[in-house]
Amino acid sequence: MSDKVLPITGYLDRFSHRPGEMFEARVSLREAGPARARLVRVISGDPNPQGPGLRFEDLSHRFDHNFTGRSQPIRRGSYALISRPPRRSAGACTWTALLRLAAAPRAPGALVSEEQPGLAVTILVGADGASAEIACGDQVHRIATGARWPLRRWMRVWLSADPATGRIVLGQRAIDGGRAAVATELVQGLSLPDGAGRVLIAARDAASPRDHVTGKVEDPAILAGFHEAWPQPDAQLSPSTPGLLAGWDFSRDIPTQRVLDIGPHACDGVLLNVPTRAMVGARWSGREMCWRYAPRDYGAIQFNADDLGDCGWGTDFSFTVPEDLRSGAYAFHITCANGEDWLPFYVLPPRGTATAPVAFLASTFTYQAYANHARGNADAAYKARVVSWAAYPHNPDDYPIYGRSTYNRHPDNSGIAFSSRLRPILTMRPGFLTFNDQRGSGLRHYPADTHILAWLEARGIPFDVITDEDLHEEGQALLTNYRVVLTGSHPEYHTLATLDALAAYTRGRGRLMYLGGNGFYWRIAVAQTLPGMLELRRAEGGIRAWAAEPGEYYHQTDGAYGGLWRRNGRPPQMLAGVGFSGQGLFEGTHYRLLPAARDPRHAWIFEGVQGETFGGYGLSGGGAAGFELDRADVALGTPEDTAILARSEDPPASFVTVPEELLSHVNTVTGEKADALKRAEIVYFDTPGGGAVFATGSITWCGSLWQDGAFQGPVSRIMENVLRRFAGT
Repeated sequence: MSDKVLPITGYLDRFSHRPGEMFEARVSLREAGPARARLVRVISGDPNPQGPGLRFEDLSHRFDHNFTGRSQPIRRGSYALISRPPRRSAGACTWTALLRLAAAPRAPGALVSEEQPGLAVTILVGADGASAEIACGDQVHRIATGARWPLRRWMRVWLSADPATGRIVLGQRAIDGGRAAVATELVQGLSLPDGAGRVLIAARDAASPRDHVTGKVEDPAILAGFHEAWPQPDAQLSPSTPGLLAGWDFSRDIPTQRVLDIGPHACDGVLLNVPTRAMVGARWSGREMCWRYAPRDYGAIQFNADDLGDCGWGTDFSFTVPEDLRSGAYAFHITCANGEDWLPFYVLPPRGTATAPVAFLASTFTYQAYANHARGNADAAYKARVVSWAAYPHNPDDYPIYGRSTYNRHPDNSGIAFSSRLRPILTMRPGFLTFNDQRGSGLRHYPADTHILAWLEARGIPFDVITDEDLHEEGQALLTNYRVVLTGSHPEYHTLATLDALAAYTRGRGRLMYLGGNGFYWRIAVAQTLPGMLELRRAEGGIRAWAAEPGEYYHQTDGAYGGLWRRNGRPPQMLAGVGFSGQGLFEGTHYRLLPAARDPRHAWIFEGVQGETFGGYGLSGGGAAGFELDRADVALGTPEDTAILARSEDPPASFVTVPEELLSHVNTVTGEKADALKRAEIVYFDTPGGGAVFATGSITWCGSLWQDGAFQGPVSRIMENVLRRFAGT
């Protein structure tokens, strides 16, 4: 994996703060030297010369800070660290663990390593089988089984050494049968650790961890005594295991980052870089699909060489939000001699207050789920556009060192279930291009959502900004003071707390404008014990970048079933009136008005809109109804009295019906033809408590707020009609 780094980059302690609270900025330079940070307000993040352009308000008079930048390391790869191994007397000793590899590693990884000054014992596993090293001073004794390592099978590996005889035995054997592969060596002057050092699982070299394992590990242990063979390779680790000095039962304390020793010395450890727990182990029977009901069946941890939790960088500067700084989108523009970067953030209003009737809910959970999504599309044409538009110049394809997204995979092709915001996020930058969009700007997520912010600014509509993370932490109280809440273009990822807060808000007098598509789709988990981390299990159903393995559908952090909210009894239609039904390439089409649009109860929404069709233009795929489309469905929770005001037509040839809508290749859940479900619908409904919901059913809607060089046109007019009515302005 490439270790190439940016000239300057960084991240913040969190995405948002309030006046009086302090942001902490962690910055790293490729080469240490002078650096500068100044404050800007982000007005527009679209670099398209045919669009609103990159627009910032210079606030360097509020914050302009020079500092000496340093190079701060990034250490990818998860592992377990036991800082206090069992002390033991001289004599034979055995190290062992179970391991399952799903793909042949490029280089051997360290399964178990015990080290102290002048002495280290390491078991390594690679495509050519298990090997081991015992390093004593300047001498390194090596042994290898020479037996090919089988993939997708649980294997017992053990290393035994006896100082009295100088004998070393290394063995590997599949737990489901077959012959063992065993190698034996004699070593003169063999000595062993006395337990005064450290043990690493899935890596070695505690000072600078390396040789990470990508695979599932279970039941690592250290035993007294010598094992020539291992007659029962599937034997389960327990406190009564003969000779047990230390043994780490990964089925215990699954929601935490602790690993517990069930041996007599209580040599507990910690996990680094957030490997994935609640994974089916070597003895999983399939009788229980949830780890909470059969934890011993879930005794494996999936360690990965590319895992990255908190980068752990030191703070280089801080910024206390001034009491008079308006709520909105901001960034620190950081520069050095060799480059520049932006660290975006949001400022909320003072706690318990609203400074405007309108709140924009930034989809920070979605930004984080897609953080550093490497799409493999940063080709020559893409890079030429980046240069010609002076867009954000860096792409995750070229910088794997900053970690990948939950849309990418680990080296063994397993899905990435965790994403951290405590690292540089290249995709969350003003001017970042996701696609080389031939009909528009090719923006998604953070920069795409600045279309809304720039539109609000242009139309003179005051607004506050709040975020998903704040909503998760504070609940409905965060929304209470707002007459209307606007979503972004793709509010896809939500916790139970955020959905509950939005549902309670709309059941009351709250008014929600859902301005995207494929929203409220995946269930995620966040936990106070893992600050800055987001967990996702792509369980049964849905369009998925990868699929969780059977039995691994429940989050480790909260024990809840993951996957689609639709499969958790909360289809998007229940909240927003519409839900995901069709998807294609990043291109769009128009809407056609339906009879309900001319009904006197709803005609105000389309006041000033001429003709029966609109939206066949825009900065996102060239059409207001595009990329991912949502439709109404009473059976899934759309309120009975919902008005379907407009519907998209002529979906591009690339569009497909999403799998959760299909019972077979010809039958749909609704009974309609599959092609008919590739549609976006604009809906409106009132709620019993006096609230209302307006939904557009398309990711590309907000790109069509811009037409012919300005924020104008039918989509802009519809938006303003609804927003001003909802806000009472």
